[in-house]
Amino acid sequence: MALTFDAGSGNEGVPSILRTLESQRVPASFFLTGQFVDAFPGSARAIASRHPVGNHTYSHPDLTTLASSAIRNEIRRAATRIKEVTGQDPRPWFRFPFGAVDARTISVVNAECYVPFRWTVDTLGWEGTSGGQSVGSVVARVTSAARPGEIVLMHVGAHPTDHSTLDADALPRIVSELRARGYTFVTLAAVIGPAP
Repeated sequence: MALTFDAGSGNEGVPSILRTLESQRVPASFFLTGQFVDAFPGSARAIASRHPVGNHTYSHPDLTTLASSAIRNEIRRAATRIKEVTGQDPRPWFRFPFGAVDARTISVVNAECYVPFRWTVDTLGWEGTSGGQSVGSVVARVTSAARPGEIVLMHVGAHPTDHSTLDADALPRIVSELRARGYTFVTLAAVIGPAP
């Protein structure tokens, strides 16, 4: 099972997430936007020093609405900032903002030497408590969808209005409950193997 975290806006959950992953010895994969790296360079470096990072574009637009040249600019600009700040090349890992994708955008991403990763379950923690979610609902979504090969989508930031960090808060329970069911954790490298 792969735990993945998108970092596109706030960094409020980063310290807790990294502490949990380290103390529980759980590998994870992170997708950073260039804007996140610019706004929170310390968090970006802390993440990249422990876990693989991927490209989540520079400004998190819906790529299906952009010209191919604008998509390439989003990808390249993010890659430049991620490499400059963290020292880590985000290739070959890529995640489409909003999961918005079509054949053309996949082709552009692939031509930039990236493999796009979706998810099999979204915790919906990003909806926050104001959106009707809770730590319990986040844990339940992940554990009820549990199956070998699961890719979990989580986020590192807080909800913009209620300031909840449900994914970070639910992470210790998610790890313990999945381990109790016999699951182990991998990074996305286990899915496609090492980069060429």
